[in-house]
Amino acid sequence: MEPVLRRFCDMAVRGGRLEVVTAGGNRFVSGDGLGEPDVTMRFTDKAAERALVLYPEMKLGELIMDGRIVLDRGTIYDLLELLMRGRPGGRGVFGSRLMKKLRRAALALFSRNGERRARENVHHHYDLDHRLYDLFLDVDRQYSCAYFARPDMTLDEAQQAKKRHVAAKLLVEPGQSVLDIGCGWGGLALYLAGVAGAGRVTGVTLSTEQHEMARERAAREGLANRVEIALEDYRRVQGTFDRIVSVGMFEHVGAAHHQEFFDTAARLLDRDGVMLLHTIGATGEPGPTNPWIKRYIFPGGHIPALSEMMPAIERSGLRLADVEVLRLHYAETLKVWRERFLARREEAARLYDERFCRMWEFYLASCEAVFRFEDLVVFQLQLTHRNDVVPITRDYVAERERMLADLEAGTGREGRRRTG
Repeated sequence: MEPVLRRFCDMAVRGGRLEVVTAGGNRFVSGDGLGEPDVTMRFTDKAAERALVLYPEMKLGELIMDGRIVLDRGTIYDLLELLMRGRPGGRGVFGSRLMKKLRRAALALFSRNGERRARENVHHHYDLDHRLYDLFLDVDRQYSCAYFARPDMTLDEAQQAKKRHVAAKLLVEPGQSVLDIGCGWGGLALYLAGVAGAGRVTGVTLSTEQHEMARERAAREGLANRVEIALEDYRRVQGTFDRIVSVGMFEHVGAAHHQEFFDTAARLLDRDGVMLLHTIGATGEPGPTNPWIKRYIFPGGHIPALSEMMPAIERSGLRLADVEVLRLHYAETLKVWRERFLARREEAARLYDERFCRMWEFYLASCEAVFRFEDLVVFQLQLTHRNDVVPITRDYVAERERMLADLEAGTGREGRRRTG
């Protein structure tokens, strides 16, 4: 088995230095041996060596979680950087083209997310102990890509900038109604009402933990009369809205439900309305979600390519008014999350256990590496029913961001009220 393992590692690692210690105590080095990262990976049993070679996309994370791969030098992120760096163009260091085609075919058959399964998938990740998220998220609990308008921004500043950027593109006017699909813990909904001046914001989530906390926050901030948080599937929402926003939720819809999502959005959006969809996406060809992520972190999830979204958007009758690609913003967000989590890792271990901590570190590190070295980005799609609803240049985005920043600081609040 060791010759096969060595060949496998030589193919996977191009630069840097990966020292492998086999279960039998032998050592070999893969990579060019130059520079960083410098990682030593040790197997605790021979079955772990076979498992990694046969199904690396799943087993690397599992074996690290289970303590059957131990890093004697370097971190989980260092190992993933060794595997991903210098391989531009697509997801997946491991796996043949044939395997990827087979998994893509399986995706079309088995990626059904009806209402019951969607609720179960959300519960799996978002209804974890709320104290876990306090360990690494910002003060507003924004669990999606931040917007680093300046490289020296703190996480709190970058998440505030994200809300400001989204609100600017939505062109929210005082008194308007807004639907927030997948509202999380309510931070964006509260911002749209409290700062941007929306008259009524309806947030929907399938997470009981998020629902309870978002309602408590709305009451605490005196916005319960203008911010309604519903424990409801977006497909059941009725009425029409001036604005619709969805941040970090579309990735959970599943490829089989893209058409249903955009048809629902088209039904709910007023004819003069604006929608902003903020979603993780792939700039490469469509492909399946990493199987480890799908099993342990986000069951039912699928990262869409633009080529997968656009046919559904076109058939829904919605029009693409603008698209922005946020490159590396999520890598920087995940870097901060990972560092904050590791700084408070002992607290996480008290909430769960060591295996969970290894799983969570692998999740944050692998996602950061994919956004930094492979083809994942964040798309912001602005959608309308008509092509004359939004300005024909992007100048308004910066103008509105400045206005919203003034409102956040309190300097523009009275002028905002008078316009309503």
